[in-house]
Amino acid sequence: MKITVLGAGAWGTALAIHFAQQNHQVCLWARNAEHVTQMQQTRENQRYLKNCHFPDNLNLQNHLQDALDQTELVLIVTPVSGLRPILEAIQPFIDNNMPIMTACKGFEVSTGQLPHQVVTSMLPEQKHVALLSGPSFAQELAQQLPCAVTLASENQAWIEQMCRNLNSSVLRLYASSDVIGVAVGGALKNVMAIATGLCDGLHYGLNARAALMTRGLAEISRLAQHLGAQEATLMGLSGLGDLILTCTGGLSRNRQVGLKLAEDKNLDTILEELGHVAEGVYTISEAYRLSQLHHISMPITETLFQLLNGQLNSAQVAYALMMRSPTLEHKS
Repeated sequence: MKITVLGAGAWGTALAIHFAQQNHQVCLWARNAEHVTQMQQTRENQRYLKNCHFPDNLNLQNHLQDALDQTELVLIVTPVSGLRPILEAIQPFIDNNMPIMTACKGFEVSTGQLPHQVVTSMLPEQKHVALLSGPSFAQELAQQLPCAVTLASENQAWIEQMCRNLNSSVLRLYASSDVIGVAVGGALKNVMAIATGLCDGLHYGLNARAALMTRGLAEISRLAQHLGAQEATLMGLSGLGDLILTCTGGLSRNRQVGLKLAEDKNLDTILEELGHVAEGVYTISEAYRLSQLHHISMPITETLFQLLNGQLNSAQVAYALMMRSPTLEHKS
């Protein structure tokens, strides 16, 4: 299959490397011409994914029309903020039968739309729209270490066929028709990873970490199910699985944000030091807005929102959460 990957950050690069290693014909596109030239010369992405060599059948491209020529699958791997502009850019070069798959995690700021909803709002006649999500670090996939993720689409027959076409001994794919559940799980686990990093950075211990992750999953489930998700999805790879990895894994950028917040560092400084996009930072405000709009209790999200907006400092976060009024554990 010819696959065009749009977005040469760490995750886009890892997916391009993986699919090329599985003998697909892959084109990796980046907007920055200088970045593309550097990758062509070094045969790796030194900016975002060092020491991961490109297979010979991985091509690099800066011209969008050329990147999309005769492709059979468009895989968009940009931050959520970049999704709408790239959809607008590719629209003249694709038809309604072109499969569009996103590997973005988060809500679009201001609209609150999930990635698949952004796609359908921009390309309402598109017949095949999917979302890839699950517990997966770019560096490990590029090194061909095994992992499992979810491919979700409302077109169940098509997405099951895509899983069969793209499944490998390295990347195991599970099909799902619950796009809302997969998307919300992927978005909100980043928020909880920031909270867990903050908890660990303040040395609150393993008991606190377990409590935070468990109650974080409860928050994710409440909002996701209110938006139409299935409970089982939140217990799967794109829910619980991604939450565990992102909250505890040393390669998690969102966890690193939380660790640095525990040092009372300025958020702008943290993001500059990180050098990568941490989607959870932008998801916090949108998740909080949605929780208020739909009257969903999300105290961890609310506390992080207050922290980032200067209403609390890091040392006050635990007290704010612990001293809430006692309630039933499984109250809806």
